[in-house]
Amino acid sequence: MTDPFAPDAPAGSEPFDDDEESVRPGPFRRHALWAAGVAAAGVAMGWVTSLFRIGPEEYGLPPAAPGALWPYLTAWAVIGLVVAGVLRATAARIPVYAPGRTAVALTYLGTRLSLGRRPEAPLVAAMAAAALVAAGVWCAVALHQHRRRAEA
Repeated sequence: MTDPFAPDAPAGSEPFDDDEESVRPGPFRRHALWAAGVAAAGVAMGWVTSLFRIGPEEYGLPPAAPGALWPYLTAWAVIGLVVAGVLRATAARIPVYAPGRTAVALTYLGTRLSLGRRPEAPLVAAMAAAALVAAGVWCAVALHQHRRRAEA
């Protein structure tokens, strides 16, 4: 097929399938590498967009809050790995819409908020729980839609 954006595929041929909602089977190592990469991307994006608040004062605004960055980066790397793992494990069995973008967005938001505010451990735990609940709800919606399609 020479034009993947053609409105209609020729009869008898398989159209270009770049659908975000598809089952992603494969070996465990591929799922683990995917989850690690997605978590690293989310943490890196959160860190890069927070640089103006965590760098020297002559480069931007004064630091938002005092304290070390590494505990927050480490915590969100682990949280992002768990969130990506939940979404990828679900996507390996049923079609899930945009599991990568969802995991990156949740990890990015948590990292960005943590680096900007430097909250205490209970608040970071609450943000981690919120990210996991959001990933669980995303998977539950995908499971519900999968079951409705199977019944129809």
